[in-house]
Parts: sequence; C-alpha cells; structure tokens
Amino acid sequence: MSGKRKRVVLTIKDKLDIIKKLEDGGSSKQLAVIYGIGETTVRDIRKNKEKIITYASSSDSTSLLAKRKSMKPSMYEELDRAMLEWFNQQRAKGNPVSGPICAKRAEFFFYALGMDGDFNPSAGWLTRFKQRHSIREINIRNERLSGDETAVEDFCNNFRDFIERENLQPEQIYNADETGLFWKCLPSRTSVIKGKCTAPGHKSIEERVTIMCCANATGLHKLKLCVVGKAKKPRSFKSTDTSNLPVSYFSQKGAWMDLSIFRQWFDKIFVPQVREHLRSKGLQEKAVLLLDNSPTHPNENVLRSDDGQIFAKYLPPNVASLIQPSNQGVIAMMKRNYRAGLLQNNLEEGNDLRSFWKKLTLLDALYEIAMAWNLVKPVTISRAWKKILPTIEEKESLDFDEEDISVAAVATILQHTKGLENVTPENVEKWLEVDSTEPGYEVLTDSEIIRRAQGQTDESSENEEEEIELIPEKHINHAAALQWTENLLDYLEQQGDMILPDRLVIRKLRATIRNKQKMTKSS
Repeated sequence: MSGKRKRVVLTIKDKLDIIKKLEDGGSSKQLAVIYGIGETTVRDIRKNKEKIITYASSSDSTSLLAKRKSMKPSMYEELDRAMLEWFNQQRAKGNPVSGPICAKRAEFFFYALGMDGDFNPSAGWLTRFKQRHSIREINIRNERLSGDETAVEDFCNNFRDFIERENLQPEQIYNADETGLFWKCLPSRTSVIKGKCTAPGHKSIEERVTIMCCANATGLHKLKLCVVGKAKKPRSFKSTDTSNLPVSYFSQKGAWMDLSIFRQWFDKIFVPQVREHLRSKGLQEKAVLLLDNSPTHPNENVLRSDDGQIFAKYLPPNVASLIQPSNQGVIAMMKRNYRAGLLQNNLEEGNDLRSFWKKLTLLDALYEIAMAWNLVKPVTISRAWKKILPTIEEKESLDFDEEDISVAAVATILQHTKGLENVTPENVEKWLEVDSTEPGYEVLTDSEIIRRAQGQTDESSENEEEEIELIPEKHINHAAALQWTENLLDYLEQQGDMILPDRLVIRKLRATIRNKQKMTKSS
C-alpha cells in the first residue's frame, strides 16, 4: 500500500513555471509528478492562469514571489484594485509617491468606492498592501533637472557593469516601447485634430492604434512592429490571414497594449526571433530587453524565457524619459516616415488628398507603417543608445547619413497637393508631432479607476467591436488569381513607361501562383 502523498504548497513562482510548461504542451499528469501535487491542483492552476499572471506582473520582487505561497486577498478588494492601478500609473509617469501620499489616496478611493465602515490607512495597512503585491519600495521620488542627471549617470554605470558581468554584446541588448498612432489624421490649413479624419462628407471618428517598436542596440535586428487595434478582424482585412501581415497584429477593445498582449508578444514573438537572430550571428542565445515602467509591462518574473537566458530589465521611472532609446528620435522618425510616405503615395497616384484619406484603410496603414519602420536606418537606432552605451555611437558614426524628414520636405510635397497648397510650416510641424506624446497604455482618470475596480466595463465598445468583426470572407482560387496576374502583365506590356523591374515582380508572382496551382492539383 502506497504512503499518503506529502502535502506540497507551491510558491507563486512555481505556479508561473507550471503555467509556462502547460502552454508549451506539458501534460497535467507529468507536471503533477514533477511537482509532487495532484492533477486537480494543476488543473486549478490552468483555470486561474490569468489571475496568477496578473498578480505576478504587479510584483516588484522576484525573490518575494519565490517565497510567497498565496494570493491572499485584501479585506477591501475593490480598494486594493484601485490603489494598485493608481500606483502603477504613477510609477509609469515617474510621479512622486510616498507613504503619506498613498495613505491619502487610499482614503479617497475608500469613500469614492462607497465602502462601509471606518478605514484607517495606517503604516500597517501600507505594509500589508506592499506585501500583497510584492512591492519592495513604495517611495518614488520625482527628481528633475540635476537630480535626474545624477540618476541617469548612476543607472548607465550600473547597466554597463551589468552587461559586462553578463558578457552581453550590443547585438544582444534590446529595447521596446509603445506609442499611440493616429493613422488617419489629416493635415489642415488651420489646425490638426488628434485622431480625427477630417475628409469631407465624413463623420469625424477617432482612428488610433498602439504601435510597439523593438530593436537591438546595433539597429541590425528590428522585429516586426507590434500593432494593437480595436477589432480582431477589421473590415479592411477581408480574407487576409493576420499571420501574413507585415506587422504582428493583436486586438484589444480600446486598442491599448495590456499585460496579456505584451506577455504573448514576449513569449511567442520576441524570444523565438531573438534566438533565431543570435544563432545567425553565431552568438550565445542570451539577451536582455530594456523596458520602461509602463503599467502594461509585466514584471521580470513573467518576462523570462524557459531557460532564463532571455529576460527583461527595467529603467528607473525618473530616467526613462531621458534615456530610453526608442524615445531618442527612433519612434519620431518612424512616424515622420509614415506620414511623408502617405503624402508621397497620394502625389504619385494623382488623387485629391481628402479623397485619398477617406479611402485609406487600416490595412493600408499597416503596410505603410511597416515600410516606415523599415526605412529607419540601423545607425539612427544605434545612435539612440549613445547615452547608455556611448561606444556604439562611436563605431557607427562614420556611416551616419542624416535621414530626417524635415518640415520643409513635407511642405514641398503639400505644395503639389490639391487643397493644401497653403498649409504653413507651423501646421505641418503640428501634424507630424500630433501623437508624439501619445502613450501606448490607457491612462485612467480617478473615476475610470473606480469603475474598473468595481468591475464595470464599457459594453458599447465590446458590441461595436463585434459588429466590425462580422465580415464575410471571400475565397479567391488559384485560377482567378492567375487570370488577374495575366491581365496585369498585359496591361504593363502595353504601357511604354513601365520599368522592367515592375514587370519582373509580377512575372515572379505569376510563377508562384502557377506552382501553387500545380501542387493543389497533384495532392
């Protein structure tokens, strides 16, 4: 007769490891044996996956998660949720936070949430709040001017020591950051309205997506842009397979980055692509991803490859805006490329700009923003690291070729655009910079934090997204595609001004379709 199994109490870190193994195809039975627990326990962990990940993502300490064995809720769960949301936003902004400030804010949320009884935000309550969420230090000081410069110097010195200890080369050091993009924002002779499409006969609507850029310190490995839109399948995608898009596309009802999407991106896109790139360079498959303290970035406990060799490291809140590489002209360059590219496309097609903008779809915008990212040169990215890794800029500066899309260059294009010939340089600058400070995460007001803490959601947004997703798919067979390429080739042959490379591209496409057709018939 077998002895009774000894009761095992898993830590939060153990549970995270089990979730990772389950996602990679591990069986409940095998994991139960490995960890000395029952299969029912493994199934419960799978069921509570998002809750466990969300809890771990809000933690400040890997060591505490390795010790903590429960997610014991607060007596005031709604207050706890509101305070954590508020604290994460303050940390992301680098705003000053102290014990007394937290206590005052907790008291405000307690009464705003309409909670019963008396509440005393004592030092004991603050300590328990920190323990529940594995927050090591509540104090965040907003040290501006000279204070920030000192903090920058301290971080850079510590980071250089870190990469030396870890034996990391610039090829193995990455940065990622999100930004909002108003992809259908039209230049105007008067002003630019954020996120509004101002084409005539058009009801003004907000057209915004979140975009995340990620590249290594040499600029030689740029991952596909990560784009978050509102709908899972926007109308313009039609029968397009999202895996074939020039970007990694995700959906969220507000088109915001969130913890779940970021974690999916890290596990399924970042880690595999970084491994592949480093293998191609003959380097050890080890890398660090430098991030700011956005509320949508999970903790380093969650952002770690199975073998622990690819992981995240965070910039201090009071230095991120000063030295984060993506914010040193990289994202701005991509956006300028995007908007200048749209204007150039319109000019080449000879359209009225407002008609062109009216017909512009999200699918068009995704291809254009992908091209804009491709046009950002490696040297532009490597130079953005000069405050953190000054030696990179020295190596690359010899090949530097300024690529800035100037206001004057855009104004020149607009001079040939019907209806916008008299747009001033000031209005062009406003248009190019319209979303320069737009964050990639949702910034909540106090009232929105309260609604979210109470579990209230915006149902109208969800219904609107469902409506967008109901799209009849049109299947195009090989024969039809082949006929269209034949017609396009005939057209090109008749045009005396069409250059040879254009015809060669279509001929290559025709050959590809013919091969697919043959394979289908033979199978």
